Amino acid sequence: GGGMPTMAREDVERLMFFEQAREQAEQDWKKNNNDAQALTRWGGALLELAHFQQGPQAVDLINQSVQKFEMAVKVNPKLHEAYWCLGNALTSQGFLQPDGGVAQGYFDKAKEAFQVALNEDPENAVYKKALELTDKAPTLHVELQRQLAEQGAAAQAAAAGA
Repeated sequence: GGGMPTMAREDVERLMFFEQAREQAEQDWKKNNNDAQALTRWGGALLELAHFQQGPQAVDLINQSVQKFEMAVKVNPKLHEAYWCLGNALTSQGFLQPDGGVAQGYFDKAKEAFQVALNEDPENAVYKKALELTDKAPTLHVELQRQLAEQGAAAQAAAAGA
């Protein structure tokens, strides 16, 4: 039968791990709605799970993760990990947009989130790197769209030749 492509065993194990992490975080949050750490873990698990999906499913999971991170920073504005995660999720959202202008909006928001994280934890090398990489995101986005367009054209040419 059709359905999901077969996954490598370690991928299946990772998928199960993040699915478990998501459930656990959700349970923790239900016990205490002010648990920003639980929200951050929940969003993080959703963001990881998104990597196992394509198309609308991936977009939906990333959107959900952004919501969790935004809730987390509302609950605890000092939680820099949540801002860093939010920046990552917004960057992922940006790369899923075919339109460069729309993507740039996400990259700008991601940069703000990374900057807040760095302000809260100025010595954090990971946050510094994330902030630097955000400046490169628009260039990478253009490159990615070009590759996707070439792949699409190649696929169409192959289909036409069939």
